[in-house]
Amino acid sequence: MTKPDAKKHRTLVVGALGRMGERVRAVLSGEPSLTLSAALEMPGHPELGREVESGVRVTDDAKAAFATSEVAIDFATPAATLLNLRAAADAGVAYVTGTTGFSTAELQEIESLAARIPVVHAANFSVSVNVLAWLVEQAARKLGSGFDAELFEMHHSAKRDAPSGTALRLAKAVADGRDQNLEDHLVLERAGDIGPRPENAIGVQTLRAGDCPGEHTVLYVGQGERLELSHRASTRDHFARGAVRTAAWLVGRQPGFYRIEDVLGL
Repeated sequence: MTKPDAKKHRTLVVGALGRMGERVRAVLSGEPSLTLSAALEMPGHPELGREVESGVRVTDDAKAAFATSEVAIDFATPAATLLNLRAAADAGVAYVTGTTGFSTAELQEIESLAARIPVVHAANFSVSVNVLAWLVEQAARKLGSGFDAELFEMHHSAKRDAPSGTALRLAKAVADGRDQNLEDHLVLERAGDIGPRPENAIGVQTLRAGDCPGEHTVLYVGQGERLELSHRASTRDHFARGAVRTAAWLVGRQPGFYRIEDVLGL
């Protein structure tokens, strides 16, 4: 823990020693409106007690970490995020999470907890990815039914959920642009004698390899022509920058479930 800086909002990083936690802490150090107040890790982590910043040591004591903080930033697993989000709601701490892979019931719980604290949950905090989602929706609306929609995504080999939350967000953008319900048209698997492509199908294919931070491409394929909209990440820094920007925007707001589009003005 550290002594609060009265001029900056006290910020907890959940999963502080993970891939994203490391990058969030690095970006946070340059944010003028926020300061690191606590670094939370899972019980039994081998580096508990490590000092990550002057006066801030890694802890597994969630109650103490939330007691010293105003806003939390979290990239974790669904179970860990929900556990910490409940603690945040009890402590009155605003919550920013980029965790993906939640079930429908878990997403409903996040929204219910947002009745007590301000929450932003987003599949991707990159500004350019969220602009991509806006472009994908507009393209679907303008191109109409004459173009088939297919998506592919690739992430590092350690990523647990598939398809990625961002891929599903982009698939939803296609459906929204067509005024359709995504669940009625989403195709996640193809194998064997599958027959002709269903009308208005939105296909999503998943790749996992190496250390790829993230790649997403949406293809609109017509007769004799094809439109591709892509985003390729080479680092995790832009995800971290977006999350820190969101935390600075969220702290002090009224309880509610806010969208990343609200933060970015999209």
